Amino acid sequence: KTNSGFLQVGVQVYGGGLWHTWFDRDLSIAGRVMVRNGAGGYDSHLVSIQDPIMRIPSLAIHLDRSVRDAFTYNKETHLTPILATVANALNGDSAEDKNNRCAHHPILLNRIAKELSVDAADIADFELCLYDTQKATIGGICNEFIYASRLDNLNSSYCAVEGLINSLSNESSAAEDSHIRMVALFDNEEVGSTSAYGANSALIESAIRRIQASCSNGSATAFEESIANSFMISSDVTHAIHPNYSEKHEENHRPELQKGPSIKVNANQSYATTSVTSTILKDIAKRNGIPIQEFVVRNDSP
Repeated sequence: KTNSGFLQVGVQVYGGGLWHTWFDRDLSIAGRVMVRNGAGGYDSHLVSIQDPIMRIPSLAIHLDRSVRDAFTYNKETHLTPILATVANALNGDSAEDKNNRCAHHPILLNRIAKELSVDAADIADFELCLYDTQKATIGGICNEFIYASRLDNLNSSYCAVEGLINSLSNESSAAEDSHIRMVALFDNEEVGSTSAYGANSALIESAIRRIQASCSNGSATAFEESIANSFMISSDVTHAIHPNYSEKHEENHRPELQKGPSIKVNANQSYATTSVTSTILKDIAKRNGIPIQEFVVRNDSP
């Protein structure tokens, strides 16, 4: 996109973000790029540009004094990031895509190609997301906080993978274990988990059926038996109490930092918890000296 002498990038919002926090940030792009190879096919590449190549600037306070009372924005027109000035973009390297299959400006395609060490003309398509380039850090005067974006749900994913690895540290015990230990990490939870590889897809069922087919001696009900005998923890990042908004929590169920994991309970079955599963989890925690909290959302909160 071009507007008033600026080169901009057309974007879509994903999930339910706090979009006002994206203004005046050093932004870049990361994701997957499809590149034509010499054999007539395509290769998938991961790319992450570290430099802040985009920004969504706020309007100057002198032009809108009302922003002090309420910061409002339009997701279509006000969240379009600036990539360059048109003058500089036209003077730069602007090799065209020979097949004209990418709708983006050559200056952006060339930068992606440079990161991947490929020819920009061979870029067929991509799935890229904006991200804040500010690095995560340890903060607080006692160094007790993690200041970082995207903790939800990298936190549980990391712990789950580490737990699986550590559970195999005793090789003799692992060899004698007849159970299958599995960690499932899904994309697209933020938009309802309904993608082809989200938690509501057939991905996990397909994986378990394939495992069963290789080790069940042909039992027709092996999958159903496995599901009935399995135990799953759905692990996510919950909302600890905010000292400036403590009224947002149910007064007897306010998750506190440093007080242990929270078990979420909901009468409308929004969570996976039942009395059976919570009992097992509490017992595991007790055996290992881990404190447990319980979380219940307010009745007047969705």
